[in-house]
Amino acid sequence: MQKVFKETATGMEFIFVPGGIFMMGDTFNEGIENEKPIHRVQLDPFYIGKYPVTQGQWKSLIADNPSYFQGDRLPVEQISRSDIQVFIKKLSEANEQKHTFQLPSEAQWEFAARSGGKEEMYAGGNVVGRVAWYNENSGGMAHPVGTIAPNGLGIYDMSGNVWEWCLDTFRADAYQRHHPNNPVCSDRSEEWALRGGSWNLDAWGVRCARRFGFPGDYTGPGLGFRVVLIP
Repeated sequence: MQKVFKETATGMEFIFVPGGIFMMGDTFNEGIENEKPIHRVQLDPFYIGKYPVTQGQWKSLIADNPSYFQGDRLPVEQISRSDIQVFIKKLSEANEQKHTFQLPSEAQWEFAARSGGKEEMYAGGNVVGRVAWYNENSGGMAHPVGTIAPNGLGIYDMSGNVWEWCLDTFRADAYQRHHPNNPVCSDRSEEWALRGGSWNLDAWGVRCARRFGFPGDYTGPGLGFRVVLIP
């Protein structure tokens, strides 16, 4: 597999994440009950966006840019899950259905954020200010993608900057229900999973293990997404 795949319709870059086994959840014991139990997960290989989807990439497929903080290299935000599905549909069509694009599962997201399942508090290590735009260094705004250090796989902005919608429905007890291989929570829920925290949260809120949920129609200036490509 090539390590980086560039999608030509938007210029989006995807980083290859080898499959593997990791212990998912709050391995530092600094979170809350919905981040437990820590459990063994095995994942197949996948590609994940090097950055959150930017406004420039969004506008290459969808004319309307709903973002509060405007700029082509800024992450697109203030988008609902239905907005994302429209974008993914257009992305698939622009690639003549040659590739499968989707939101990352929570397990894929956490494995990628932790540099392939390593013991990392934040996406790239245990020093938050090196790898995350959060309330102590963001100046109260989103930042252009790729302007803070990447994690060990060369992926940027997985801690902080903007929350990222995931494929899973959100349940506090999801980890008790996870299948050991490629888990995705699809149980009935009023909310969908979010990961990564955002520019307006403290260091605790941008940990790799932190998980949260919102109704699918919720939007806000700290809420974006990134895309997975399934090989």
